[in-house]
Amino acid sequence: MKNYNKNNSVIMKYNYKSLISKGILVLAGTVILSACKKSFLEPDPLSFYEPAVTFTTEAGIKAALATADRNLGFFYNGYSGNDNNVPMSTEYYFSDMSVYGKTDAGGGLFDDINAKLTPSGPFGTEGDGSWLGYFWNENYNGIKYANTVTSYIDGITALDAATKNAYKGRAYFHRAFRYMALMWQFGDVPLVTKILQVPKQNYRSTKKAAILDMLTKDMEFAIQWVPDQKNSLLVGQVNKAACRQLLIKIYLCTGRYAEAEAQADILINSSGFALMKNSFGTFNPGGEAKTWPITRNVIWDLHRPENKLIASNTEVLMGLPNYGIEGFTNFKAMRVFGPFWNDGNIIGPDGKKALNNYARNNANYNPVYDWVRAMGRGIATTSSTYFAQHPLWNVNGIEDKQDLRHNSTVGNWVNMTDFRYNDPTSTYKGQNIVKYHPTTNAILVKDTIRDWFDFPLYKIYMLDVVDEAGLGGVTFAGATKGGNANWYLYRLAETYLLRAEAKLYQGKDATSDVNEVRKRANCAQLYTSVNIGDIVNERARELYLEEWRNVELKRISYCLAKSGKPDEWGNTYTLATYDKQNGTDNSGGSYWYQRIAHYTPYNKGNINLGTGVVLKYTMNKYNMYWPIPNYAIVANNRGKLFQNFGYTGYDASIPEWDNYADAVADEDKVN
Repeated sequence: MKNYNKNNSVIMKYNYKSLISKGILVLAGTVILSACKKSFLEPDPLSFYEPAVTFTTEAGIKAALATADRNLGFFYNGYSGNDNNVPMSTEYYFSDMSVYGKTDAGGGLFDDINAKLTPSGPFGTEGDGSWLGYFWNENYNGIKYANTVTSYIDGITALDAATKNAYKGRAYFHRAFRYMALMWQFGDVPLVTKILQVPKQNYRSTKKAAILDMLTKDMEFAIQWVPDQKNSLLVGQVNKAACRQLLIKIYLCTGRYAEAEAQADILINSSGFALMKNSFGTFNPGGEAKTWPITRNVIWDLHRPENKLIASNTEVLMGLPNYGIEGFTNFKAMRVFGPFWNDGNIIGPDGKKALNNYARNNANYNPVYDWVRAMGRGIATTSSTYFAQHPLWNVNGIEDKQDLRHNSTVGNWVNMTDFRYNDPTSTYKGQNIVKYHPTTNAILVKDTIRDWFDFPLYKIYMLDVVDEAGLGGVTFAGATKGGNANWYLYRLAETYLLRAEAKLYQGKDATSDVNEVRKRANCAQLYTSVNIGDIVNERARELYLEEWRNVELKRISYCLAKSGKPDEWGNTYTLATYDKQNGTDNSGGSYWYQRIAHYTPYNKGNINLGTGVVLKYTMNKYNMYWPIPNYAIVANNRGKLFQNFGYTGYDASIPEWDNYADAVADEDKVN
């Protein structure tokens, strides 16, 4: 289907509903890995059609890949219609950037992680809190779709070899992408490479190094055969650039640093991509301009959904289409990631509620103070850490407010003190809100986790077309049906930072690549040298809500341990011990844990909010890897999966595959 945007660029995307209905209505889960119900232990058909018929046609193969492509977007925006959270939030709770913010839930599942995260713990409870089980199940679903293609493609005699190889390459990308998530979320996991016709309940886990060997081979194949995006008829499907980006990450994990750098060189220098350095596309000025004017700039334009997938955007390597009516999934980013600014727990010095949410048909409405349309009605399910708001933006010891990603003057970044009191009866109306009373210094914000944090509006703002259509709208949560929630999977800016990482591991100077990203953001402060912490910090500034932050921190932890290079504090790590330590003190653990220890409220003691809620944010060193879900272990009742160190069921003597070929050969042994 075609979508014509305002500047007449044409975007081609999948009609997902049509493709899926043609080929796959229901695909069976990988038999033992998705749940412990008896039905999941039985060999279901691959679809309501006969697999031997459905997947002997190109339409069936396209349908499987369309499902896999579409489902990539669900990691970001969810799929269940839950308005309060999205899966990607969980990735950020296990990082230096965010904590669970719904304090009225008493911390939910994600305050005292050291105590609450168990193999039987928060799995299968997707919603406001945990999406851990979703990541396990949905990653294996993606692997299943990929395996459907690789299992049946060679039987389609009507296709030539090159076409078959292109489909295989796209399937390999999906399988590798999911395994790169599973390995860094759950550690050593079962390797599944084919569609089984009978139940298998005797899997072993496969070591990460062995899985990486297979992914290397697969992605080297993919970059040879998957077409370039510019030669593709459809935006949103896997392309050569995405395959190359993923291969770079795999090479970094396997210590092939020079090859990672070379692949990044190809993407940056000779693949037709370039960083966007000037305003482009459609200028969407945001919500209510009288409340919060946006001065047009390249960072604002780069992150407008309507500009992400257009032909003039030379930076997008692979995007995730999500707009219009058919097949649209709500992405209520402003609700999930924005502060609860109109909570009654924020008051002015006169004791009156600081910020009110007035609909346009309310007698007290004034477009100068229309905060809900300008910022969205956040509930802070995901709250930003102090680090993400402040120290992250210090370079050379200076807070770089000229950085367009942290710039409130142009409107991209919002400081809480940019809000202005809007109660018409308040003597402070029109003045900027304050956190402390100007004379008594008493705090005026009871809940500083949920209600008070600065945030990047340019990343989370999306027009809520449903509320915008009526004067009585007061939620303005983000993209709703009929709107636009296109998202990035990979951008060239990340390629520069991956190349910087590859150079660092080789002992080369990586400064220029990091500075290239900073220059585009109009930063005043540039680096004179960089360490791994500088690269990881730049990833946080540039790729917030795009990168899988938890996955990337753990990937980098593995890479650091393999390389022997020190982190920014001088710590070195080894693969033998970095993930097998217990404790909540500040020493030891992995690089991931050191970021947690330095930059988050975890393990800093109880937080007593003025609302009567006491939160105990904790994180253990062994929480680096999430536990293998108990339901997968129980379902695999004729074998033993390897449970991660620190959790109930850990046993170092449980055998694992250390060669992927052996794991693949074992897949046919079902008893």
